[in-house]
Amino acid sequence: MLRAAGVRLGDEVIVPAFGNVEVAEAVTMAGGLPVFADIDPVTYCLDPAAVEAATGPRTAAVVVVHRFGRPADLVRLHELGQRHGLLVLQEGESEEPYDEIAQRRQRAAYLDERLKGVTTPETSMGHTYQQYVVRVPGNGRPDRDAFARALRAKGVDCRVPVKTPVHRLPDFRRCVALPETERAADETLALPVDASLTKRDMQRIVAACNALGGLLQPAL
Repeated sequence: MLRAAGVRLGDEVIVPAFGNVEVAEAVTMAGGLPVFADIDPVTYCLDPAAVEAATGPRTAAVVVVHRFGRPADLVRLHELGQRHGLLVLQEGESEEPYDEIAQRRQRAAYLDERLKGVTTPETSMGHTYQQYVVRVPGNGRPDRDAFARALRAKGVDCRVPVKTPVHRLPDFRRCVALPETERAADETLALPVDASLTKRDMQRIVAACNALGGLLQPAL
């Protein structure tokens, strides 16, 4: 996609660091240089203001990645692309049956109403909840990881959505300030909202989270 769009050797391509490494690898394979921009803390997608700040004379394109079933702010990103003459490319998430999405939204609404002690995702019309991502309060990664271990011990199949931001991986290590990306990597946890979950499963998730929520407080 990058080569077909005309990305050439030495071109800079702005990408998110919060997510899979494959996007940065694709830029490198096309001969470009990945430049990391910070994310919006609500959508977990590229923040248009951060993209604009990262844009320079060698910037040729932006790769937008939609995260967890929530779309990025494409209106602002396309406006930015037109203003600076940049290609705005998208890596979309796989399309799924409407019934499955509707069931996930139903389970997400159930969690929204009942979870305590964690920060639930903000609702939006376009959210398909491919992952239901909460934030665990406390001291970042140590408390989030302890929370996840405790949930798994209670039979809740939770997972850390992004363990290490791409700009911290050895092949792409950059001295760049991405505070929202790093905060999200330290605090986020994906809870199950699969269509196969029963009401009893959902009750177990809420009970396990609420038994822990609020117990993990920041150190004084």
